[in-house]
Amino acid sequence: MNKFVRINNQIRVPEVRVIGSKGENLGVMSTADALKLSINSGLDLIEISPASKPPIVKITDYGKFQYDQKKKLSASKARTQRTETKVIQIKIGTGEHDLNLKAKKISAWLAEGNRVKLDLFLIGRTKYMKLDFLKERLERILRLVSGGYKIADGPKKSPKGLTVILEKQK
Repeated sequence: MNKFVRINNQIRVPEVRVIGSKGENLGVMSTADALKLSINSGLDLIEISPASKPPIVKITDYGKFQYDQKKKLSASKARTQRTETKVIQIKIGTGEHDLNLKAKKISAWLAEGNRVKLDLFLIGRTKYMKLDFLKERLERILRLVSGGYKIADGPKKSPKGLTVILEKQK
């Protein structure tokens, strides 16, 4: 939505294309004539498309115009889908049953369209283990995840350990 919309006397171009109050095209006319037409009908002259040649103006009530613009904006916000990043942590010694439960949770989150951040949580001496061994531990749970997914980012070293970000495959 435009932050600043020109109305009535703020429109300073010599010619405009006018759209009537019922949506009919009234053609190209001088701005003064269009302004007189809008005043006679008791409505406002609002610049709809300032970039076109000549600019397009509409004869309508300014309050109703603002209301419609806000409604369009909120409708477009409602249509956008927000993806949430869910976090799940595993440790090196996590058992098979627990890995299966966590893999099911990851699969459910991916099916909903969320991103999943999988942390291999390392404490103490496990932080200094070989990277190949740690990656193999991460792959152990990734093999259990059902459904299509792709690795969006990782595996990367993080302060907590190793991190992988998963997304639903399109």
